[in-house]
Amino acid sequence: MKTRMQVLEQHIERTKRALAELGRLRPGSLSVQSRKWGGQYCQLSYTHRGQGHTNYVPQHQRKAVERQIANYKRLRKLTREWIDLEIELCKLELKKETQAK
Repeated sequence: MKTRMQVLEQHIERTKRALAELGRLRPGSLSVQSRKWGGQYCQLSYTHRGQGHTNYVPQHQRKAVERQIANYKRLRKLTREWIDLEIELCKLELKKETQAK
């Protein structure tokens, strides 16, 4: 039977592999804007290094940008998960070390 520490280590390794498999990353959100004179366009808005940015996204690139945004969101989710697992693992290691003394 696997110990909790082994389970955590395996989960951390799976998380690392998932991170390595992510494609291109781009923060932000994509919205559709309407022009006063008619028609619509896509706009990417994001903050990077404390600065706000807005970019026009041509319609033919919309799907690619949506995938990049989804990859970025997955990156954030996976890194939060990884940190949570590492914290729990560190606590278990310290507890085990303390009990061994």
